[in-house]
Amino acid sequence: MPISAMKKMASLLKSEKKSDETGFSSPDERRNQPRFTTQFRSTFSGGPNEGNGRTLDLSIGGCKIESGTVVGQGDKFECRLHIPDLDWPIMIDEAIVRWVEGKTFGLAFTRIRSGEQDKITSIISKIEQEQQA
Repeated sequence: MPISAMKKMASLLKSEKKSDETGFSSPDERRNQPRFTTQFRSTFSGGPNEGNGRTLDLSIGGCKIESGTVVGQGDKFECRLHIPDLDWPIMIDEAIVRWVEGKTFGLAFTRIRSGEQDKITSIISKIEQEQQA
């Protein structure tokens, strides 16, 4: 990996971790990495739940999804992020619901292949550049 890419990734991973005694009391306090606003289609399945939604923001370690499907804190899913510029969706092997507020919920990526992680890092870099322009 080129040094500039490593520096970029390191800067994306730097953030102040905030949490209460449970670590999961509100969305703002759960964020370990910076999040970037998105509008990607997403699908998820696992257990009794299967649904689709809109990915509203994305970070290295998770995302926020808006969906009409009812989910509960602690639910685990396989998730696909349908990024417009990619031929295939990004596959998250396992994500856990950390919080639910109305029709939105936060997912923490708990199992993802390195190639898929690299795609997320690349997408975040592109979004960050577009937002700074």
